[in-house]
Amino acid sequence: MTVKKATGHALPGFLEIITRLRAKDGCPWDRKQTPSSIKKYLLEETEELAGAIDEGDPTHICEEIGDVFYILAMLCQMFTEQGDFNADDALTAISEKMIRRHPHVFAGGPTGDDKALKQQWEAIKRRERHQ
Repeated sequence: MTVKKATGHALPGFLEIITRLRAKDGCPWDRKQTPSSIKKYLLEETEELAGAIDEGDPTHICEEIGDVFYILAMLCQMFTEQGDFNADDALTAISEKMIRRHPHVFAGGPTGDDKALKQQWEAIKRRERHQ
């Protein structure tokens, strides 16, 4: 099996499915979920993903990653409905954070060993908290 580089093309369609599930004529179970009620499923699915990783079965890991994506997309949709943020906001925020915290990759900063990189990460994280 040849695995192609991810293009992100599946994400918009998936987010549309989540929007449809949460619509007035969508799934009653999905519609009644709240961030508080779905939290337990996030924990369960994350544990199942960890178990699949321990098993080392890529097919099972892929399935469990999909389940975690579902819960995360549901949370994003709930917060979109509340007018707080959407999936694009969350993805933009994490993209910006990864770029800031990896100056050795994105800003030509020095590359060190694991210890130095961890110290750099923690220093950047501290600076971000104090802004």
